[in-house]
Amino acid sequence: MKNILLAAFLFIGTAVNAQDKKKFDKPTVVEASCGECQFGMKGKSCDLAVRIDGKSYFVDGTTIHDHGDAHADNGFCNAVRKASVTGEIKGNRFVASSFTLIDEKK
Repeated sequence: MKNILLAAFLFIGTAVNAQDKKKFDKPTVVEASCGECQFGMKGKSCDLAVRIDGKSYFVDGTTIHDHGDAHADNGFCNAVRKASVTGEIKGNRFVASSFTLIDEKK
C-alpha cells in the first residue's frame, strides 16, 4: 500500500512540475505585445509579454524597449505582433533564449 501511495505522489509531483516548465528548443511563432496594454495582465508599467496556447507570460531575456518604440502605431502597446522565439516557461514567466519579431505583411 505504501508503494502505491508513493507512486501516486511521484506521478502527481511530476505532472505538476511538467506544467511549470515547458521548453521551446526549436523556433516557435507566438503572439507578442505589451502585457498590460494588450493582454490585460496586471503589472506596474508596459512590459513585454507573449501569449502561448492562449495563456500570457511576461518575458525575461529581452524587454519591450529592445524592439522599437512600444507606443508607435505598430508598437507593442498598440498592436499584437508575431515573434519567433526559443526559451522556456518557468513558473508564470517565459525566459527567452531568442526573440525575433516577424515582419508584418503589407
